Amino acid sequence: MKGEVMWPRLVASKVLKRLGSTHFVADFPSDDSEILFEIPHRFDKNSLSSDDMIFSYPHQETQNYRVFVNTWNVGGVVPTDDFNVDDLLGTCHTSCDIYVFGFQEVVPLRAANVLGSESGKNSAKWNSLIREALNKKGKEYTNSHEIDENNNGELFPQEFSCIISKQMVGILISVWVRNDFRSFIRNPSVSCVGCGVMGCLGNKGAVSVRFQLHQTSLCFVCSHLASGGREGDEKIRNSNVAEIFSRTIFPKGPSLELPRKILDHDRVILLGDLNYRISLPESTTRIIVEKGEWNALLENDQLRMELMDGQVFEGWQEGMIKFAPTYKYYPNSGDYYGRQEVKRGEKKRSPAWCDRIIWYGEGLKQQLYARGESTLSDHRPVKAIFSTQVRVSRKLKRLQSLFLSERFDQITSHLEMHSAYVMED
Repeated sequence: MKGEVMWPRLVASKVLKRLGSTHFVADFPSDDSEILFEIPHRFDKNSLSSDDMIFSYPHQETQNYRVFVNTWNVGGVVPTDDFNVDDLLGTCHTSCDIYVFGFQEVVPLRAANVLGSESGKNSAKWNSLIREALNKKGKEYTNSHEIDENNNGELFPQEFSCIISKQMVGILISVWVRNDFRSFIRNPSVSCVGCGVMGCLGNKGAVSVRFQLHQTSLCFVCSHLASGGREGDEKIRNSNVAEIFSRTIFPKGPSLELPRKILDHDRVILLGDLNYRISLPESTTRIIVEKGEWNALLENDQLRMELMDGQVFEGWQEGMIKFAPTYKYYPNSGDYYGRQEVKRGEKKRSPAWCDRIIWYGEGLKQQLYARGESTLSDHRPVKAIFSTQVRVSRKLKRLQSLFLSERFDQITSHLEMHSAYVMED
């Protein structure tokens, strides 16, 4: 009996220890503090006072960056080598500076996957496909002579690197940035919270990532909340969200007193299979879906009601939904599950907007909110594009226009870190 009681606790302890891991995959080291750069004498940091420091706060202005965000529950299906990621990116002609991809169920949620160690095989596959698609798209933008407004009209190759990729069971988040400003990104870190079996396992929960871009902190939370279409299940999802907000803790960082909680960051975007449903009878929901009357459905959408209620989602915003519900489809089909005869004992699963992207904080403006049409899984992907304001030094902006090289980016990044020490003192 004692062994039977202890076994779940031992398993939970082992899994929680693994969930607490702060390791993540990236194209370059997240801690480059030991790398020394030969700084030209004109930028000798020992000769600069806090008043003259090029990164001092009184000399800051805002600069706009474009952020692409995508979420998709892939239902445990592994993409083929020729899978076209373009549907996730969309066909719009907007080049973004940061790309965030969130996936749920990159592995089937079987006991072996929930309790065992994550295999990086599927996440590596997704990252490989993303890399190829982004850099292909980047070359197309460069060849079409797109001008980058953040670099005073100069033309740069649109190449991208992965700064964070983290998987917890089936949840995967992968963040990519343009190479020409990646050195202005500092203190990338991750935090994982499991809300699944026993209230702690990672079959449900969130993987959160954060980093600083110049002097602005950004946080992205990729979530998979509790499922269920019965009355009251939305309260379990609300509880999941509250747990994610309270239990997610980031490290302070080596040089700055950085935010440790999700809501303390300057810009926060929550994405994922949030699993909120529509509080209407199934037959009514299907009739309204057939008519395409989205506003009538949204009046009974659980997440919209929670956003208006302002309890667990106080201060959060969502763009206007003008697309069909993203769940649940027959795989490789455009038909919602339940339109055809279902197996005995199986639920029909009413259509719902399970897959969502919402945001928190000032300085974010949504420019696109749409769904993709890939039929790989029983969910449809959802994407958004944001314009975000970032605090950056005026002097740095002028210096950037004089020294347009990765080496200069590295030098100024280290000077920026030094300025933080000066301002703390």
